Amino acid sequence: MSGLAVAIYAAIAASAALGVYLRLRHIAHVARYRNAVPQAFAELVSLDEHRRAADYTIARTRLSLFERVYDAGLSYLFILCLLTPIYAAVAAFVSDGLTRSVLIIALFTAAARCFALPFELIETFRLEAKFGFNRMSPSDFILDQLKTAALEALIGAPALYGLFWVQRAYPSSWWIVAWAGFLALMLTMTVLYPSVIAPLFNAFSPLPEGELKRRLLALLEKCGFESRGLFVMDASKRSSRGNAYFTGFGRAKRIVFFDTLLDKHGPEEIESILAHELGHFKFGHVRQMLAMLAAISFIGFAALAFALAPDGLAAAFNLPGDPAIGLALALIVKDPVLHILSPVFAWRSRRAEFEADDFAKAMVGGAAIIGALTRLTRDNLATLTPDPVFAGFYYSHPPVPVRIAHLQRNEI
Repeated sequence: MSGLAVAIYAAIAASAALGVYLRLRHIAHVARYRNAVPQAFAELVSLDEHRRAADYTIARTRLSLFERVYDAGLSYLFILCLLTPIYAAVAAFVSDGLTRSVLIIALFTAAARCFALPFELIETFRLEAKFGFNRMSPSDFILDQLKTAALEALIGAPALYGLFWVQRAYPSSWWIVAWAGFLALMLTMTVLYPSVIAPLFNAFSPLPEGELKRRLLALLEKCGFESRGLFVMDASKRSSRGNAYFTGFGRAKRIVFFDTLLDKHGPEEIESILAHELGHFKFGHVRQMLAMLAAISFIGFAALAFALAPDGLAAAFNLPGDPAIGLALALIVKDPVLHILSPVFAWRSRRAEFEADDFAKAMVGGAAIIGALTRLTRDNLATLTPDPVFAGFYYSHPPVPVRIAHLQRNEI
């Protein structure tokens, strides 16, 4: 066994151990404060609501703890036991070439999806159902899985053919061409998602005429934001959670409200939620995210150049030398690498959330955004007492108590 293989095995184990440790910290911290509502929320959140949020957080974190260990075990299983049989099964029927490589990745992806299904089922039909969130039927779940698989095949197969063709045609510089193609694909998907992909899973209807729409359009004009319109998504067919977002890029931008959000929030709070989303636009967070994706993916494709080389990852593990095996190994190895980088990504995301909160406060006032955050926290059973280390490592949004304290402290 090569030194690189040993290092990768160790990285997988270390990443899993770190994930388990952080989750155990989080469970213990939330349980410790389960029976006392933080003073700042004593008049806004009842003790029963606080306890229910703690129970949900603990249950969800405990499930993710087992999933973390399970995923590490799957990584070892694929490397030690499954990649060679997958290669042999395809190679028995398909000669060396692009199609063989694409089919190897397709079979690897299908196996990984099947292994992930148990936790998806437990989360959806046991955990989420127990706490009153899930509204999805088994038939809806199956249909979503089939649609997702079809989309992955429709988009992924041509992309894989292109990747493996470029890798063979330009042995020394292929990864730069592949990186450029990846960025072009990501930008195309960002533009197409609102009008082509999202409607495959949910129904979108224009926000009804009325006082709320007039207020929101006035806010858009005030902020200088142009979009293809305000839409309502039938999120209630899957979950009772509320949310809002804007999606797309350039002229294809859309603002989307979950129907569950509109049912639970008054006009002032909905206006503040939109103002928060517009803050992301105002500060260029989407462009910054795309720039960060470009930089990280550049490094990733440079690493992929080594992974797919004849003396790359496949050779390190004494596995068949097809480029698809190197790609499958790279997909396995990226998980512990990205896990270690989680705090950096989470910190950047939280900083953007603070900026968007400040913008919302400047546009509509602090009371509305604070009320919206409190209601979202209560309705979505988000804990008010997360472990600070866990939150710092994983939370893409600052904990709501921290966000509200920031809004109250930074008067605009």
